[in-house]
Amino acid sequence: MNWKYGGLALGLVFFLAVLLVKPIGVSTQFVILDGILWDMQNPDIVTQTDEGYTSTNAYLAKSGGKYAKSVANPINYSFVFVGAMMLGALISTILRNSVPKGERMVPSIWRANYGGNVLKRWLVAFAGGFIVLYGARLAGGCTSGHMMSGMSQTAVSGYVFALGAFISAFTTALIMFKQEG
Repeated sequence: MNWKYGGLALGLVFFLAVLLVKPIGVSTQFVILDGILWDMQNPDIVTQTDEGYTSTNAYLAKSGGKYAKSVANPINYSFVFVGAMMLGALISTILRNSVPKGERMVPSIWRANYGGNVLKRWLVAFAGGFIVLYGARLAGGCTSGHMMSGMSQTAVSGYVFALGAFISAFTTALIMFKQEG
């Protein structure tokens, strides 16, 4: 898709989300998934009370039990949105077939800088994702929540976060990828 049309489509999706439901954000759903898995092991972690839901875990109990309720009833807008987002990315990748076969497991730029070890590539990608997600939860939201939704609502914090995210990403890329693929 042409970047102009893609940008317009993304803007429309964000507008409709804010208008019809709420601003888009996804990192909280990883916490909810953790809570679901934890609740499967220990059903006492989330309990229903007369006032709603609560948890013995302070994080899940915060926001008036909103997170605990999402753990107890995971089929909700936000959780389904994240699943649909991942499914949409998979379908798009399959239909477009735009990633050359040799680039799927280890991109050439990674290979040029770190070799062709698939496990090493996946471990570094996982570690990077973990650090970003951990930071997102410390900040109370992720790039889609702070930057995309924040900027679309003209929140100054969204622009500040975007600037910090791009400076960090640019600096990290310069440090990690000194050789071109």
